[in-house]
Parts: sequence; C-alpha cells; structure tokens
Amino acid sequence: MSETIQIHSFPLSGHSHRVRLFANLAGIKHDVIDVDLAGGEHKREPFLALNPAGQVPVLQDGDVVVSDSNAILVYLARKYAPSYLPSDPAGEAEVQKFLTLAAGEIAFGPAAARLINVFNAPLNMDFTHATAANVLKKLDDHLEGRDWLVGDAPTIADVAIYSYTAHAPEGGISLEPYANVRRLLANVEALDGFVPMPSTAVGLNAA
Repeated sequence: MSETIQIHSFPLSGHSHRVRLFANLAGIKHDVIDVDLAGGEHKREPFLALNPAGQVPVLQDGDVVVSDSNAILVYLARKYAPSYLPSDPAGEAEVQKFLTLAAGEIAFGPAAARLINVFNAPLNMDFTHATAANVLKKLDDHLEGRDWLVGDAPTIADVAIYSYTAHAPEGGISLEPYANVRRLLANVEALDGFVPMPSTAVGLNAA
C-alpha cells in the first residue's frame, strides 16, 4: 500500500466505528479525519464533494472514494485483508447476509433505540425494541456452537454487527438474555487491534 488511506468519521457513529475497527484489526495503515457533525461540516463543501448524501463514514484511498460503511468494509477486505471475506461463493453470500442484517434489523433495532435515548431521535421506541429482540434472538440462535458468524475465523460480518450490538444497552436493550451474542462481542474485543467506540454522544448523522 503506497498511500495512507483516510477515513472521514465521527467518533460516536457506529457506522464509522465499524470502518475504523476493521482498519485497526486488519492492520491497514490509515488516518482518521473527524467530521464536525454538530457544526454541519457534513452538509457543506468540501465534504459533499466526497459524499453528496452528507453522511459519514467516507473512505479515501488515493483516487478512490467509497461511502456506506458496509461497502467500505467489502472494499478494504477485497484490497487489503482478503482473509476477512471468504472467496468461495457460499461463504461470501453468508457474509453478505449479515451485512444486510447490519443495515436492516440492527439499524432499525439496536441502533435506532440508541438514537432515541442518546440523540432524542423522533422514532418509535416500541418498534425499535421489538426489532432488536427479534434480531438479537436470531443472532443468538445462529451463534449456538459457533465462535464467529461465518466459518471458523473473524470476517467483516462480525465487524459489521459489532458496534451497534455492543452499544444496544445505550438504547435500553439488555444483552443479558443473549449469551452467544455476548460471547461473540467478547471474541471481537479480544482481537489484536480492537478499538472501542465511545459511549456518550452529542449528535449523529451516519451512513
């Protein structure tokens, strides 16, 4: 790798955290550029030239610009850390299933509940808690007898679901009933290069 990649980020965004976490775990040399969301930096130039949607994270790798946290994980794994993304079609499809879960039920469940509690987002708490209960049970059942979501080693699937699942208690969602999920989180936290996400916040707009 000839250049240091840049990750435009916000410390309290779980979407940003999953990208920073993966870069650390995979040993990918990078610089983190914090974006002032409270000051509206993400809604004006030059940031909008990087991502017209005005959301973090954004990855710059030379002339390549990638937005959307899961797309960034796939890009980084493909280019710099292929062991985190299975090369066989079945394994890759299984990873994709959990990336979709992270962008769907985890985003609308644990992540949304956190938005309500921490950021006063105008969302339906009952819906977020019901969605969280469903997805956490689904994950817990899948993880019975498994150390990782896909195969016998960590993949970007584990990274994608980590941040908002680990911070589910900030949305008033207990992880106590989900022993297998808690074990997965502990497995991720035990990896060399793990970096935590802060647990308090003042504003968020993430992708």
